[in-house]
Amino acid sequence: MTARVLVVDDVQPNLKLLEARLSAEYFEVMTATNGPDAIAICKMGGCDLVLLDVMMPGMDGLEVCRRLRAASETVHLPIVLVTALDRPADRVRGLEAGADDFLTKPVDEIALIARVRSLARLKFSIDELRSRAAHSAATGAVESVETLESDARERGRILLVDQQRSSFERLVNALTPHHDVIQVDEPGEALAKAASENVDLMIISLGLGEFDGLRLCSQARSHESTRNLPILLIADREDRQKVLRGLELGVNDYLSRPVDRNELLARARTNVRQKRYMDRLRQTVRRSVEMALYDPLTGLNNRRFLERRLPAMIDTARQRGAPLTMMILDIDHFKRINDTYGHDAGDLVLKGFAAELQQIVRGGDLVCRLGGEEFLVAMPGLDATHAARMAERARQAIENKGFLIGDGSHPVSITVSIGLADFRGEQDSTDLYRRADRALYLSKSAGRNRVTLDAA
Repeated sequence: MTARVLVVDDVQPNLKLLEARLSAEYFEVMTATNGPDAIAICKMGGCDLVLLDVMMPGMDGLEVCRRLRAASETVHLPIVLVTALDRPADRVRGLEAGADDFLTKPVDEIALIARVRSLARLKFSIDELRSRAAHSAATGAVESVETLESDARERGRILLVDQQRSSFERLVNALTPHHDVIQVDEPGEALAKAASENVDLMIISLGLGEFDGLRLCSQARSHESTRNLPILLIADREDRQKVLRGLELGVNDYLSRPVDRNELLARARTNVRQKRYMDRLRQTVRRSVEMALYDPLTGLNNRRFLERRLPAMIDTARQRGAPLTMMILDIDHFKRINDTYGHDAGDLVLKGFAAELQQIVRGGDLVCRLGGEEFLVAMPGLDATHAARMAERARQAIENKGFLIGDGSHPVSITVSIGLADFRGEQDSTDLYRRADRALYLSKSAGRNRVTLDAA
């Protein structure tokens, strides 16, 4: 995976060294020698990730980081601080300023490439979700993505996988005041627990006895329920190669022992916030898809879904030589219900009608609300004769049922007119719909509350 990387450093040899290392791995590299220039490049969308030197004259790296996090255009831009300072307190200051990670000078080439690739993957995932959510928001289907930002003070649900009791107790004592911690000492139970407890972060110790902690990371990334779950590794300093391998497998973050309490809390807070934000983006995208394909009032498929699905159903019927029948239903004199009882009552009748219709048809039938009081059922494998019997059952059930409105003391009675048409030979979806609609018209013009089969 490649990406556009901005390297910010006021020392030219440092710039050239990082540029050469990244270019050798086919990253596109840009450079800046001061904070204001770096901020300008980032706000113009010129990069996917920033390697930012901390010690710079004028505006230092921490201030640049804070300003990038405060701007809506760059709030989710991955930032790696490059610094000669390696005390836990220095890392905490950087994390609180908004940095995603650190690289210590002299920069290790393997660690550099692994971290850049890991953060680039995260950036592209967020960008894709934000783009899809923003498109949905632009149509008015869902709320703006700017309203989805997570509160950094939210309590997270953290799954801790560790078999060392002393290590576990220290981590739990540090995390518990701010998060809900679930402890697992058997790695084989971790994935099931992560899914069932709906956790926001999984912390995995590499000291799991004979069990390979990286195997658990790999399994988490291959399972649907945990594929997007952030993973933070706890490793000994001699586990450096395993940590780098973990980053390649999709691990999001890591800490080295002895674990500094403040750094642990800062990294946990960052990962939980990102997880919650991405969950909200995914939920927004799913909701927009549902709104595009489903009727929000009745929960049935809508006309757009029908237009996508019906041609495939007809192709299947044609290839197999199997029957297919379409039924269009129209509630008789529905306007009177709205005029008499109000539109809220009309909505309740529509919802009740949809629920009743779903009880009557078969599980494999396609049920849609076309709009207003008109509904459609496509019935694969059902010929006209059997479809007519089902339509008559539906007509009678609707006529005999009272639909509750208001306080439920006065059920509303309705009837329905139905038109049927069966698929024939080389017809397409438009022809089938036109014939069923014509049969519906005949039912209505003949007095309503009846079933008509198009015989043409």
